[in-house]
Amino acid sequence: MADNSAPVTLRTRKFITNRLLARRQFVLDVLHPSRPNVSKDELAEKLATIYKTEKSRVVTFGFRTHFGGGRSTGFALIYDDEASQRKFEPKYRLVRSGLETKVDKASRKLRKERKNRSKKFRGTKKIKGAEAPKKGK
Repeated sequence: MADNSAPVTLRTRKFITNRLLARRQFVLDVLHPSRPNVSKDELAEKLATIYKTEKSRVVTFGFRTHFGGGRSTGFALIYDDEASQRKFEPKYRLVRSGLETKVDKASRKLRKERKNRSKKFRGTKKIKGAEAPKKGK
């Protein structure tokens, strides 16, 4: 039933050449009647061959499968060069495409708790509030 070699049809809508952001952008309709879905990696490969560009310049995101399956719709961007891609793409999508590394930081809750603990101190003793309180006391 799930045949990954089954043919896939790509249709573009609302195609815009955005010269300010140095990219081509469009809504992408994917017809995949005999398979559950198509990976973004595979879509990027197919779009790169259609539009004669590198696979790394193609960014696909926001795909939703229509009820009943067989059809998905999302967005695709094709950047002219890597510099403009690094300049205009959001950080999280650069991390997905492998152009940036993920920044490891404390969770949102820990950061908020640390901020609120440091509010209790005045002057230069803010560093004491950054540490978690001792369990025994």
